[in-house]
Amino acid sequence: MTKKKKETGLTSEVTEPIALHLTVSESDLRAKLEGIKGHEGVIGYILRNSHSASIDLKDPAKIIDYAVLSSSAIDASEEIVDQFNVGDIKSIVVEGKNAKMLSMIIDENRISIFMEKSVDVETLKNALSK
Repeated sequence: MTKKKKETGLTSEVTEPIALHLTVSESDLRAKLEGIKGHEGVIGYILRNSHSASIDLKDPAKIIDYAVLSSSAIDASEEIVDQFNVGDIKSIVVEGKNAKMLSMIIDENRISIFMEKSVDVETLKNALSK
């Protein structure tokens, strides 16, 4: 899309990218997450939206810990967006001593993937975006 912009009597053309909003169904995301879960070093994932949640972790005794971490990280990122007006955050990586977490919001779905520290986050992000 091209817009004409007037500045002090001069006219210049500014080209803006056309934004395409693609929606991803929950079942597509679950299928992708099931594939990701098979990667070496992936501990599990949490997928939640306004009407359901799906949790698949290798250690079910820590479900509450992982859920609190996921929720806190996503809430903190939204607070950063509001406070500092930085635009949309595409992903968040929280890295600890032995493990890390990748969190993303895709449409209304909040996703957190937990993994060992050695796992390449970009590989998982690419698998989700295919």
